[in-house]
Amino acid sequence: MAVRVGVIGTGVMGADHVRILGSMVSRATVSAVTDLDLGRAREVARRVGARVIDTPDALIEDADVDAVLVASSDRTHEGFVLACLDADKPVLCEKPLTPTPEAALRIVGREVDRGRRTVSVGFMRRYDPGFVAVKQALTDGAIAEPLMIHCVHRNASSRPNAPTAGLIHGSAVHEIDATRWLLGEEIARVTVHRGRRSSRVVGETADPLLCVFETESGVVVDVEVFVNAQYGYEVRCEVVGETGTVMVDEPPQAVLRSAQRRTTSVAYDWRDRFAEAYRRELQDWIDGIVAGDPQRGASAWDGYAATAVAAAGVEALATGAIVEVKLESRPALYG
Repeated sequence: MAVRVGVIGTGVMGADHVRILGSMVSRATVSAVTDLDLGRAREVARRVGARVIDTPDALIEDADVDAVLVASSDRTHEGFVLACLDADKPVLCEKPLTPTPEAALRIVGREVDRGRRTVSVGFMRRYDPGFVAVKQALTDGAIAEPLMIHCVHRNASSRPNAPTAGLIHGSAVHEIDATRWLLGEEIARVTVHRGRRSSRVVGETADPLLCVFETESGVVVDVEVFVNAQYGYEVRCEVVGETGTVMVDEPPQAVLRSAQRRTTSVAYDWRDRFAEAYRRELQDWIDGIVAGDPQRGASAWDGYAATAVAAAGVEALATGAIVEVKLESRPALYG
């Protein structure tokens, strides 16, 4: 059985998903794509022999589309995911699930009403070999009880005048989900500190930021978000426990020794750094659909919780206060 996937959005992220699905994921085929820019959609479709469909709604309803991957702009996610639920088609939505907690709750409510989970959210760090190893170490009690987490999230550059809030709901949201997943508990409160602004930032973006989260049990998590770091893309995460630490650093790289120097390469962007995580995420999603278990990875509830924490972070950024995270009660459907 080959799962026929329709992809909504063929920008940088969507096009990369099409490439991976079309060449690296078994039992999957890209049957259709759509995008506001139909010329771009046609070019992406041509590479994998897919059809171009004029509108997202038509793609979701198409009889030759078994499952849908949503990689369009954040504001469109809610409508497309709800349409997939109404069409009874599994959907993998890129993060964030929605821009606001209220919108994410509407998706959760619709899924609960249907009584089964078919929505997955693209928090690919859950599939990165390094993060998986850290999760296993915590499960095994290798460092006893976790006490603190230190995180770094750096990009080479961002677009001019990028909204500062985007550093939280667009970047730090990955650390939010990773924290919840690694520790198995919710984040209870958020503080955001503006550091000295980099002179390399084009426009008014306050960059870098330091986000501080505190979980329900008191684990403190600091996240440096720096989206104009210039030198490349870097993600690190160290969990400090009672008897040791466990850390996700750069994946193994070739080491060059020359001219009295020792050097390694630095990832250009997230596609380079998390290439294997994306492949594993998409393969697991397809495997779940084939097995009749279409919800794999982060759930709609995880998408809601991450968005709620990010919203608290945006409030903390604006006010300078410690902001409590207010979550609705978790429905039984999500365990």
